[in-house]
Amino acid sequence: MAPYDKVVLAYSGGLDTSFCIKYLQLEKNLEVHAAIVNTGGFTEEELHTIGTKARQMGAASFTVLDATRDFYQNCLRYLIYGNVLRNNTYPLSVSAERVFQALSIIEYAKQTGARYIAHGSTGAGNDQIRFDLIFNILGSGLEVITPIRDLKLSRQEEVDYLKKQGVDLSWEKAQYSINKGLWGTSVGGKETLTSDQYLPESAFPTPVTKQEPENLVLTFRKGELTGINQQEYNNPVDAIRALSVIASPFGIGRDIHVGDTIIGIKGRVGFEAAAPVLILKAHHLLEKHTLAKWQQYWKEQLANWYGMMLHEGQYLDPVMRDIEVFLEHSQERVTGSVLLKLFPYRFELHGVDSPHDMMKSKMGQYGEMNNAWTGEDARGFTRILSTANKIHRLAE
Repeated sequence: MAPYDKVVLAYSGGLDTSFCIKYLQLEKNLEVHAAIVNTGGFTEEELHTIGTKARQMGAASFTVLDATRDFYQNCLRYLIYGNVLRNNTYPLSVSAERVFQALSIIEYAKQTGARYIAHGSTGAGNDQIRFDLIFNILGSGLEVITPIRDLKLSRQEEVDYLKKQGVDLSWEKAQYSINKGLWGTSVGGKETLTSDQYLPESAFPTPVTKQEPENLVLTFRKGELTGINQQEYNNPVDAIRALSVIASPFGIGRDIHVGDTIIGIKGRVGFEAAAPVLILKAHHLLEKHTLAKWQQYWKEQLANWYGMMLHEGQYLDPVMRDIEVFLEHSQERVTGSVLLKLFPYRFELHGVDSPHDMMKSKMGQYGEMNNAWTGEDARGFTRILSTANKIHRLAE
């Protein structure tokens, strides 16, 4: 590596990426440009603190890349359209973000003329695969450096190295690893390393402070959340944030996800995702009233595939764009309001009000009466419907 070649480091402000700044400078003789990608999980104060630390570590520059709008427009809305819950549990709170963080880092590296890209992933998790997939596909001419993974460093070895370089900050490992984002917060700790223990109340970032039930009305227009309790939002991102403020203090949307990692081992992670869970469940109920039977069936199959591909970093596969077209087209009539009630740790879906509600059809009312056929019609339909199975039995 030539002296002062540029490297763009995907920086978070934690121990791993702080080690990377010093290591890349001193051992690789590179000019380090730290960049953090905000997909909706950071406050201005947090970003300021992270930037200050990067400069203290010796980064030549620190940049905030805001990808929140792209993250919603090109990813989250499709997860809503598809009611995507990984293994019927996890709303992809963190895994969905990684792809857009990688895309932003690639674009920034090309803008700055860097020759190298670096990230602080270890060799044990999913993020190393998600980042490297995007970097390999789009990073032609860029070399990827992963010091923590390549050197197989322990946390203590990283701390010791930084101390030798005169960096003696407090690096005590938090009891729980928290990763907050627009689409929920992941929580990892000693309990998630087991198969039988649940996270304690203190592990979740939002305390449960609301005890009295509250009614809630969520309004959707063509599948997108546009209103909360009769307040309209022009930007769905603002609506998601506002809903999180309302619902998180109830302790809604907490769970532990168990799934297969990209590298093949089983993994367990806790999460808190009040707004995503409420949006997905309310949206799903609205679709039950407004979509046809086979629309719902095929959308479920494709959406499940879409979520798996996204979780595993395969966002750039062209089949993803094909599925997105299907999902968006399916939302033409998914408009209306969903009535909910919030309680501590749970919620109820009470019903919907939609101009496209097919339960309001004048042709008939389930279990009550019909206006479009006679009893004899129904008997004839049943005889025809039973024909194939009758032939099968007669052929035995």
